[in-house]
Amino acid sequence: MNILHIAALATTVTLSASLLADEVKLQTIPIKDIDGKQTSLKAFAGKVVLAVNVASQCGNTQQYAGMQSLFDKLKDKGLVVVGFPCNDFGAQEPGTNAEIKSFCTSKYSVTFPMMDKVSVKGPEQHPLFKELTGAGAAFPGDVKWNFGKFLIGRDGKVIARFEPDVEPDDSQIVKAIEDALAKK
Repeated sequence: MNILHIAALATTVTLSASLLADEVKLQTIPIKDIDGKQTSLKAFAGKVVLAVNVASQCGNTQQYAGMQSLFDKLKDKGLVVVGFPCNDFGAQEPGTNAEIKSFCTSKYSVTFPMMDKVSVKGPEQHPLFKELTGAGAAFPGDVKWNFGKFLIGRDGKVIARFEPDVEPDDSQIVKAIEDALAKK
């Protein structure tokens, strides 16, 4: 093995270790569920996760129905939809966690996991969203509005990002999810 092969191998090992560290970091960032219980995305290890920042008083709020439909249709194949209430855009999620939970279950029959209300941008940005949107992220850039979507593969890597105006049943989201679910 010559020096070029050794250098290339060292670069590959370094990049692989860096990517693995990013995956582990994303899955181990502490979050709370909507009832205040500590958890992390590691609770969904081995599943495909669609993480969405949500709001109850937004023009996109009807997307809860599509998110629930996706979850119902694909949860047995390994999909988990996870809602992260957020009041960062137009103060469209002013309620408490209890009020948000009540709204989601009574209005949209939500059964997928809902998390504690977080900030997805600005100085109060939750560490999970810093990791999802920061300069080193797979799809960097601020969340633009409520119902931004991040698709995370079974391995914990972010594999796609969809803007708020892309409906949960849009063919590009469905295809990305089905492709991710097909990978074991």
